[in-house]
Amino acid sequence: MTASTKQRLAAMDAESTTTLCEEPVTIGQLRITPLHSTIGGRVQGLDLRGPVSDALRDAINTAMDRFAVLVIAGQQLDDAQQFAFATRFGPIEDASSGVKERGNRLSIKEMNDISNLDADGKILAADHRNRMYALGNLLWHSDSSFKRSPAQYSMLHARVVPPEGGETEFADMRAAWDELPAKMKEKVKDLICDHSIITSRKKLGFDEFSAEELKRGAPSPQRLVRRHESSGRISLFLSAHIGSIHGWHVPQALALINDLTEFATQRKFVYQHTWTVHDLVIWDNRCTMHRGRTYDSHVYPRDLRRVTVRGSGSTVDEQL
Repeated sequence: MTASTKQRLAAMDAESTTTLCEEPVTIGQLRITPLHSTIGGRVQGLDLRGPVSDALRDAINTAMDRFAVLVIAGQQLDDAQQFAFATRFGPIEDASSGVKERGNRLSIKEMNDISNLDADGKILAADHRNRMYALGNLLWHSDSSFKRSPAQYSMLHARVVPPEGGETEFADMRAAWDELPAKMKEKVKDLICDHSIITSRKKLGFDEFSAEELKRGAPSPQRLVRRHESSGRISLFLSAHIGSIHGWHVPQALALINDLTEFATQRKFVYQHTWTVHDLVIWDNRCTMHRGRTYDSHVYPRDLRRVTVRGSGSTVDEQL
């Protein structure tokens, strides 16, 4: 652990109390209300449309190390402002994975269009290929775990939300690891899994991939257990994108992954976020899983836009 990391963690401990209460926590200039016993905090009083100082960036990083999910309410951001904010936290992923058959609706190619809308802003047809593909977001997953360098932060901003449904749930993989039986910890701590976005889509019966999409979806190996590089905490690294474990027969591997996922997504580890227009939600993919919940997507428009901060490299190269 670096000296700067130790300083950040010491500051976090000095400036805050336990998240097992509802009292606000102060980290730098942030005042954060815990949303759950282990994960999630709500920040108010910020306006992220302008330049982000080093001090604010560092406070957000420290808060993310503690809460893993931050809800920053009331952010009336346009695409350029959201993108500029995200760049303060590291290099931005491209948005090239997946199927692209509705035109280029967003002005910045690195932004992910998390909506049910076509290029003209109309609700996609019920059988549209993009809608079928996007159903994979209803499965528990970690963003870009199928890439050699998985995502660090995802930053999702709400522009239009349905009147009900469409929540996002976040599971704390640190807390799940902490409560995993010692025998299971020893069993899984050195395992390597293959992740592919093709795998998660096939789980829901979507298998209409072109040769180019199949090539782009070639599996990436990742550790099943990883140590968070800035907080030092150990967590499971699970995702619906997992299709195999190195050295295991596939049925045995998937049975284990299913068992671990069921354990890690117990209610005591999960915060459910109900969206409000202009919410900006940031989560750390290195120590969480998330999934979307259903809504009447054939009736109501839903427009959320995500910018994703790239991770620092393959988890296979990390030291536990």
